[in-house]
Amino acid sequence: MMQRRGRARFLAWSAVAGVVSAAVFLAVAELAALLVARGSSPLLAVGSFVIDVVPRPLKEFAITAFGEFDKPALLIGLGLAVVVASAVAGLLQFVRPPLGVVALGIAGALALAAIVTRAGAGPFAWVPPVVGAIAGSVLLVILIRRLRAWADLSADEPEADRGLDRRGFLRVLTIAGASAVLVGVGARIADAATTSITAIRRTLRLPQPRRVVDVPAGAELDIPGLSPLYTPNADFYRVDTALTVPTIDPAGWRLTIDGLVDRRVELTFDQLLEMGLDEYSITLTCVSNEVGGELLGTAKWLGIPVRDVLRLAGPAGEADMVLSRSVDGFTASTPLDALTDPDRDAILAVAMNGEPLPLEHGFPVRMVVPGLYGYVSATKWLTELKVTTFAADEAYWTPRGYSAEAPIKFSSRLDTPRTGQAVEAGRVPLAGVAWAQTVGIDRVEVKIDDDDWRPATLSTPVNDDTWVQWVLEWDAAPGTHNVTVRAVDRAGNLQIEERAPIAPDGSTGWQRTLVRVT
Repeated sequence: MMQRRGRARFLAWSAVAGVVSAAVFLAVAELAALLVARGSSPLLAVGSFVIDVVPRPLKEFAITAFGEFDKPALLIGLGLAVVVASAVAGLLQFVRPPLGVVALGIAGALALAAIVTRAGAGPFAWVPPVVGAIAGSVLLVILIRRLRAWADLSADEPEADRGLDRRGFLRVLTIAGASAVLVGVGARIADAATTSITAIRRTLRLPQPRRVVDVPAGAELDIPGLSPLYTPNADFYRVDTALTVPTIDPAGWRLTIDGLVDRRVELTFDQLLEMGLDEYSITLTCVSNEVGGELLGTAKWLGIPVRDVLRLAGPAGEADMVLSRSVDGFTASTPLDALTDPDRDAILAVAMNGEPLPLEHGFPVRMVVPGLYGYVSATKWLTELKVTTFAADEAYWTPRGYSAEAPIKFSSRLDTPRTGQAVEAGRVPLAGVAWAQTVGIDRVEVKIDDDDWRPATLSTPVNDDTWVQWVLEWDAAPGTHNVTVRAVDRAGNLQIEERAPIAPDGSTGWQRTLVRVT
């Protein structure tokens, strides 16, 4: 029988066996997903489920703490959870069989539920988690039996016999672990290679726009540290619910317009392009943007007015909302009048800053609606426009504590100098941006300590939908100073001073920054 002093060693090996069995579970599931059900990866499905059900405060914390790296952080956390849980399963199978197999079965059931309930799940979506769970369970039984055979040999058994059982266990463990890595990684690589959407995007040629943005002289100020007028695609903020970036071939993309309409319409990518492209300059803002935050950006977009697309279907008179749907199941509720207003450039965008939409920003088609926060308007990877009512339908974020309608609260931001940045005494440019989409910025004012408000110099506006840059030349004296900035829009409204959190419909407040002058 196994000696007490050696028990800890065999418990450790049982935990390793559990981890390897879980790795085989995931690897076989990935392979099955590649063969019969693309997009049915258990780990990714569970991750997406976590994104859907996690409480709003935790979502806000993740966005604030990790920014655009919130999805990798979640995947790392899930990976660690899998390691811990699978190690426990191995221990249970060694100590109290068949509890370890039961644990893997429960994991398979949870993965199955997460996969089959996702938007767009196919008829074979159940296959990957089922075959993965079976493969992992079989391996766990084999490994623990061999481990127990090794452990049960008494110390006076011949060394050759003990070595035979030890080598048998380690051989199966090593082969299974290496195979799991090769198969799992290979399936992921093969999936990426066969889709090759990046290559398709790279070779995509879009029609020339009928109208381009006229950027006036003086629209961009040349000040170090100031945000550029147009945010480079690589620096544009990304906040969405997609755990991994969807890959959609434009050749197979379809947009459905249905609901309260005279006729159901389905458009291909080519048919959408044939409606004619124009260029638009629009600043997007995320509802998660804190006062002074960086979750906003400006781009030149190529697109087609949403009102032209909706006109093809003929929205019914009682409709007041369009529920847009992403390929990953995300939905946004946009007021119908915001999409049909001839004076608002609500578009279906296909390009961003002179190139087809980046994959992470919605390739091949996304919505862009000036004046509304992204969570109620900026649906990426768009697949459906459902004409409906606010009374009949609600979007992804509404039951999670956010308002169904969310016009952007205009604001201003100091870009330079930044908090904690020391500047030398003398002439110092205080500079930043201000935005009031669909209305425009009239002026920006800056207050230093308890002095009077001073008007800043504005850049020449491109249009009311694009942020403006501003600058105030300041004769800075040594010491620590409190710099406050506020804006006034063209309707004469003063930026709200009172601080409010991002939920339920966007933050408010004046940005106050401590500047140290040496």
